[in-house]
Amino acid sequence: MKKFCLWMAGMAISLFSAAEEVKIKGPDGSLELAFVITEGRLAYKVNYNGKVFLSSSPLGLKTSMGDFSHDLLLVNQKTSGITEEYTLNRSKQSRVYYKANELVLTVANTQKQTLDIIFRVSNNDVAFCYALPRQSGRAGVTVLQELTGFRFPLQTTTFLTPQSVAMTGWKRTKPSYEEPYKAGASMDTPSLYGKGYTFPGLFRVGKEGWVLVSETGVDSRYCASRLSEYQSDGLYTIAFPMAEENDGNGTVAPAFALPGQTPWRTLTVGETLRPVVETTVPWDVVKPLYETGHVYKFGKGTWSWILWQDNSINYNDQVRYIDFAAAMGYEYVLIDNWWDKNIGHQQMESLVEYAHSKNIAVFLWYSSSGYWNDIEQGPVNRMDNPILRKREMKWLQGLGVKGIKVDFFGGDKQETMRLYESILSDADDFGLMVLFHGATLPRGWERMYPNYVGSEAVLASENMVFNQASCDAEAFNASLHPFIRNAVGSMEFGGSFLNKRLNKNNDGGSVRRTTDVFQLAAAVLFQNPVQFFALAPDNLKDAAPVCIDFMKKVPVTWDEIRYIDGYPGKYVVLARRHKERWYVAGINAQQQPVRVKMNLSMLAGRPVRLLTDDRKKAPAERQVHIGKDGLTELVVVPGGGFVMIQ
Repeated sequence: MKKFCLWMAGMAISLFSAAEEVKIKGPDGSLELAFVITEGRLAYKVNYNGKVFLSSSPLGLKTSMGDFSHDLLLVNQKTSGITEEYTLNRSKQSRVYYKANELVLTVANTQKQTLDIIFRVSNNDVAFCYALPRQSGRAGVTVLQELTGFRFPLQTTTFLTPQSVAMTGWKRTKPSYEEPYKAGASMDTPSLYGKGYTFPGLFRVGKEGWVLVSETGVDSRYCASRLSEYQSDGLYTIAFPMAEENDGNGTVAPAFALPGQTPWRTLTVGETLRPVVETTVPWDVVKPLYETGHVYKFGKGTWSWILWQDNSINYNDQVRYIDFAAAMGYEYVLIDNWWDKNIGHQQMESLVEYAHSKNIAVFLWYSSSGYWNDIEQGPVNRMDNPILRKREMKWLQGLGVKGIKVDFFGGDKQETMRLYESILSDADDFGLMVLFHGATLPRGWERMYPNYVGSEAVLASENMVFNQASCDAEAFNASLHPFIRNAVGSMEFGGSFLNKRLNKNNDGGSVRRTTDVFQLAAAVLFQNPVQFFALAPDNLKDAAPVCIDFMKKVPVTWDEIRYIDGYPGKYVVLARRHKERWYVAGINAQQQPVRVKMNLSMLAGRPVRLLTDDRKKAPAERQVHIGKDGLTELVVVPGGGFVMIQ
C-alpha cells in the first residue's frame, strides 16, 4: 500500500495534465469503446466501423463514502473474453450465445479510495457499470449522484417518451411509463413535462446509424433511472427518481452493501435497426436471482375488462369469458379490478373451480398498495404488506390460481424496486406468475426472476378504449414499440382488437382505424409470454373466421427474431420463429401505401400462407411461394398489415 501511495503521488501531476486512453473492441472489431481520463475526469467514446456514435461522454459517481467525479487516477486495467450460452424462455430469443470482451478499469481518488468501471463490448452492444469494494471501514454506500452521460453527435435525432410529473394523472398514479412518443425530434426539443425521458431511448445518428440506450439489472439494491433533459452539446445524463414519486415515500439516492455494484447502462449500436430489434443485452449481463421449484406455463388468455370494463367484473360475465377462452383453446382468463367486491373471495372459489372444469387457469388483479396514491379499486393494501401478501398468496395457491396482475406502482425509487422484487419472490414461493401494470420498465427481469411474465410500461390498449385520439395514433405507436419499448423487455399490451367499435356491444365508443389484419400482425410484433388479447365472446360470430383461426393458433413464446425492414413511426416488418415455424408480420403507419421489399432467406423456396388486406381492407388469405433467393415484396395499405405463416 505504501508503494502504491508513493506511486500515486509521483504520477498525479503528469496524469492530471495529460489524457490517457484505453480502448476495447467487440469480438468482430466493428464496435470500439475508448475510455479516457483527462485532468482527473473520466469519459468514454463509442465508434462503430470508424464512425462516431458517442463522443466524449462523462463517467463517475459521488457517494457517501467518497467522491469519484474528479481528481482521479487510473491505477489498474484488466481485459478478458466472455463467452456464455444461456436459455431464455420468455423473450425474443430462446437460446442466446453471448460473446463479448470485458475491460475492468480501477481508478483512485485523492483519498486513495478505488472504484472499478466494468465495460463489456460485444459486436453491437456496450454495457457498463460501477463496482465498489469494501473500503475505508465502510460496509455500505449511498450513491448521491451518477455522472454517467451520453453525448451524441449534433446531427442526431431522437425517438423518446417523456417522464411524467410525479403524483399526477388518474388518482395520482404517475409516473407509469405511459406517455406518448415523439419521433424524429431534434435533441434540443424539450420533453413534454420538463422531467427528462424514460428508458429506453432511441437515437438516430444522422445517416450513420442508430443507438438504443437503456439500463438493466435493476433490483432491490438500486433505484431505476432515466435520461435527463437535454443538457447541451449533444449530452444527456443519468437522472435518479424525483423526490415526489410515491407521494414522497422512500429516498431518491440508492444505497447498497459493499462490495456491490450499480445496474448496467446499455448501448446497442448499428448502422441499421437490425441490432436494435435483435439485441439481447438486457439479459446478457444479468443472472437469475433465485431458482424456482415450479414449472410456469406461458400462453394466451381473455379478459373482459378491456372492452366490457368494470361492470363486467361479476360472476356471470366472467363465466362467459371463461367459456370464450375455452372456445379459443387458450390457457388463461384474467379477472380484473373490483373482483373482491363484486365477486368476493368465497364466490371466487367456485368461479376458479368452474374455470378449471374448462381447462382454464386464472390470473387475478391486485393494486400494489393504497397509501401512495388514491386508488380505490380492490383488492388494495395486500401486496405492499408482507404478512397480508403471503396470506393472500397462500389462499391463491390453495385455489389453484396461476398468476396475479399487480397495478399502480407510480415510482422508480429503490423502495419501489424492493416492492417489485418482494412481490416476485413471495409469489414464486406460492407458484404464482406475476404481471405488472401501471409500472416501470422491466430491466433484465425475464432472466432475473423465473416467475416474471411481463409489464405494461407503455401507452397500452386501454387508452384506445378511453379516447379516440389513441385509436387515431394506434398505427404510429405500434410501429415504434418493436424498435424501442419491446426491444428491451416483455410488453403486456393487451391488444389485438377485432371489434370495430371499442365497447361491449361493438356499437359505440372509439372507432378503430386499423384493419383486422393489422391487429393479427400486432399479435406477432408485440412480445409477451402471457398475452391477454382484447377479444370478446361475440367475435366468434362477428369477426372473420380467418381472424379467429389465426388468433387461436398464434404463439406467444418465440425462439428467434429477425429484423426485416422498417422505420420507427412509419412501418415495421419482423420475423419470429416458434419451434420450426416462422411468422413474418408487418404493419404500415403511414398515410400512403408502402411497398415492402423483403429478404426472407429462412423461407426461401417455400410456400407460405399469406394474410393481408383486400381492396376493401377486409382480411384476405392466399398461398404464395417465396423464390429460391428469398426475395419477395408486398404492398401494405395505410393502417393495414400482413402476416406470413410458414
